[in-house]
Amino acid sequence: MSNNTPQAGTPHTGRKRPASAPREQAGAAGRSSGLGRIIIAVYGVFALSSTARAGFQILTEFGEAPLAYSLSAFAAVVYIVATLALASGKPRSWAVSLAAVLIELAGVLVVGALGLLVPEHFAHPAVWTQFGAGYGYVPLLLPLVGLWWLYLHRPQPAPPQVQLP
Repeated sequence: MSNNTPQAGTPHTGRKRPASAPREQAGAAGRSSGLGRIIIAVYGVFALSSTARAGFQILTEFGEAPLAYSLSAFAAVVYIVATLALASGKPRSWAVSLAAVLIELAGVLVVGALGLLVPEHFAHPAVWTQFGAGYGYVPLLLPLVGLWWLYLHRPQPAPPQVQLP
């Protein structure tokens, strides 16, 4: 007796998925479940907090530290883009997520280093000054965790399609 109903994970073929095949393809479903939800939530918190902080600083004290406050605004944009891309299911969202997280890491490292080399330009705190010390160094650790998570959920090439007669 033959059962012609499709097996779980392989609609339309009626064949079981090989044991070696990944259970979940890279994408928003994989990136935004489990630990991914926590990562996206932390990015969301940083998007909100850095946007609020940069907005307040720019509106009230911009003349005192335009470089630091402009960098805070830039960081806010990066966190917003990273949050939206990590949570998105669109085909290019993984690449956008990767770019945003790499820019974030570069920003934290460059601004942190410049703050040590020319502290007079970073006398007023920004999100990435002192490698994110004002935020418990989360801005330094978050892109490392984000890159690791994106590596684990990187897009896999589609398996070749076999046409059966």
